[in-house]
Amino acid sequence: MHIRQYENADEQAVIALWNKVLPDSAPHNDPATSIRKKLAVQRDLFFVATIDGAVVGTVMGGYDGHRGWIYSVAVLPRHQRQGVGTALIRHLESAFTALGCLKVNLQVRSTNAAVIAFYERLGYAIEERVSMGKRLY
Repeated sequence: MHIRQYENADEQAVIALWNKVLPDSAPHNDPATSIRKKLAVQRDLFFVATIDGAVVGTVMGGYDGHRGWIYSVAVLPRHQRQGVGTALIRHLESAFTALGCLKVNLQVRSTNAAVIAFYERLGYAIEERVSMGKRLY
């Protein structure tokens, strides 16, 4: 397995992966739109995991100078539970550390117990916060 920055040639493979692993009908989660917007801001915090040249996983990060955020962690089902997700998270954490980031946040649906357990194994903890959002368009 190899982890590297996203390249434009990865677009179709990433879209297919996200459609399979991160299905969400909300327009703001459209994979092509998400990729386009990420490439415009901190492109260097968008990573893919490849095996034999094929994209098998992704992670995106955002850093505002205060906190890091983890987004779009996805691994093809046949490669799950093989360390790909862990390697992607650790790779992004290293990138955050290099930027001077002191704390990382992420959001998980409260009903997704398996993913919550995955992050807990990586040292993440549920914090007593209320996540709020507002769509701007």
